[in-house]
Amino acid sequence: MISGLLLAAEGLAQLGCGIGAGIATIGAGLGIGKIGGSAMDAIARQPEATGKIQTNMILTSAFVEGCALFAIAACAFLIK
Repeated sequence: MISGLLLAAEGLAQLGCGIGAGIATIGAGLGIGKIGGSAMDAIARQPEATGKIQTNMILTSAFVEGCALFAIAACAFLIK
């Protein structure tokens, strides 16, 4: 009885880790898409500031991607 409950709890924990990794990935994709779209709008409004806008866009995208990578790694470590 108890071993069955423990196996069920472990399975639910693994399911939660998988769902958490998926949500982190989707969130990062949406965030990077928003960053890119906003950067294109800004470049269209001020073409002379293209270099600064692209630099900030790439830097911010790297930070978002890094946060997503940490979230996915944390989920992977919790699965066991």
